[in-house]
Amino acid sequence: MTALFALATSLLWGLADFGGGLLTRRIPALTVVVVSQIIAVLVLGAIVLATGAWSEAGPELWYAVGAGVVGPAAMLAFYKALALGPMGVVSPLGSLGVVVPVSVGLLVGDRPGLLQFAGIGVAILGVVLAGGPELRGAPVQRQAVLLTLVAAFGFGSVMALIAEASTTVTGLFLALFVQRVTNVLVGGGALYASVKRGGRALPDGGPAVVRAALPALAFVGLADVAANGTYAIAAQQGPVTVAAVLASLYPVVTALAARGVLKERLRAVQAAGAGLALVGTVLLATG
Repeated sequence: MTALFALATSLLWGLADFGGGLLTRRIPALTVVVVSQIIAVLVLGAIVLATGAWSEAGPELWYAVGAGVVGPAAMLAFYKALALGPMGVVSPLGSLGVVVPVSVGLLVGDRPGLLQFAGIGVAILGVVLAGGPELRGAPVQRQAVLLTLVAAFGFGSVMALIAEASTTVTGLFLALFVQRVTNVLVGGGALYASVKRGGRALPDGGPAVVRAALPALAFVGLADVAANGTYAIAAQQGPVTVAAVLASLYPVVTALAARGVLKERLRAVQAAGAGLALVGTVLLATG
């Protein structure tokens, strides 16, 4: 079950990233984040009310608050790093955030078998290669590398924090709601600051473009929520090290979605990365 939920997480995150990437071609990135998260808050709020999840409020919700603060900050750092580029360096480095939850798992006592250790190494290498790393000396600004590493640490920290935010299904609904409310507050604050500095909140075409994109924005926000939920379940049911690595295969999903929908050709290094990620998945699932 751990492998199943973790692989569902990678599928959902990969599709959410793909959808978000398409939307940011037409709508400012921070607006995409804030609007998609507002939709998620509305849906989760209804679920929390319907299930009575408020009764499970406790100190562990601070983990959800932490995830809600760290997530938008990491995403903002990642977007800035992508702007500085090159993407072939930024994207693979960003996937190294998996090291955080894997390290947490090892510290709390996870002891994968030999095959699983091999699977962890092979899968992480596959994820990095699936991002299409620049291997021929592409110029890289030091700031881009630093921002990417900050983003990677943030992404990994969100995985570690959300896994600790609840112990029951209804408690998980409440934790995800709290996380998303915090996301909206932090992201909204960043959007307001951006507009005050002369940035744009609306795309060319105005609010009509955002309204037309609401179904896609809802998909991105809800897929991201669902991914956090399936990851939390995976981490609770089995070794965190296995759950974290399998959940971090989402760059492979994003690359394959771009190939299938946008007809983008996979570079040889990306195809090799996808193959290695598959091998690592098999080793993790059978080890």
